[in-house]
Amino acid sequence: MADEIEWWEYDEKSEFADALAGDIGFVIESAIDARGSAVIALAGGRTPQPAYDKLAKTKLDWKRVTIIPTDDRIVPMGDALSNVTMIARTFLPLGARVIPITSEKAEDYKACGRAADARLQDLHWPLDLVVLGMGADGHTASIFPGPDLAEALTGPKERRALGVMPDPLPAEAPVPRVTLSASAIATAKALMIAITGDEKKDVLERAIQQGASSAYPIGRLLADIDLPVDIHWGA
Repeated sequence: MADEIEWWEYDEKSEFADALAGDIGFVIESAIDARGSAVIALAGGRTPQPAYDKLAKTKLDWKRVTIIPTDDRIVPMGDALSNVTMIARTFLPLGARVIPITSEKAEDYKACGRAADARLQDLHWPLDLVVLGMGADGHTASIFPGPDLAEALTGPKERRALGVMPDPLPAEAPVPRVTLSASAIATAKALMIAITGDEKKDVLERAIQQGASSAYPIGRLLADIDLPVDIHWGA
């Protein structure tokens, strides 16, 4: 189980966004001070976007920052379902390097995952920060229930990313995905989880309590992590 899990709770959406942006900015600045660059993975979705908008107003040396999505849907760039498109719109204008992890030319989702893994091997590892979201079904990044769950959680330690097919496919985005592996997430120097709403809070609390035998992917992921985790939860 994670060495230490700390919950940060906010009543106001603006307070949630300010705190998350501040914590991400601090990690980026610390990495640049220590190594001259920062490499981070950010969750997509609506929940963290207000924090990213605030973060984008922070005076950082953005040209030294590389950002990848924690996961993405296998859709064309510019598609409304594309996480990297959302991230790029926010951070590319600042001079940050934003790297997609999907490949539209791959013949299937497994090949897409292999291409992502090869591309990510060239980055600086471990990542300085991973920011995760979580679905109401307890998935995180695109580590979903389905035929690829075990591979995502327990595949080779050197694997950075893989293709996954959720089962069942989420109705709002019924497409295969590419996701960071549990190993890539677990080796990060810092890990944050950003969620909102009572339903997700209840799921995450249950998942943590269940540990390695959890029915929820995030519970199994956190059970195998040895670094402190900051959970930002907004009402």
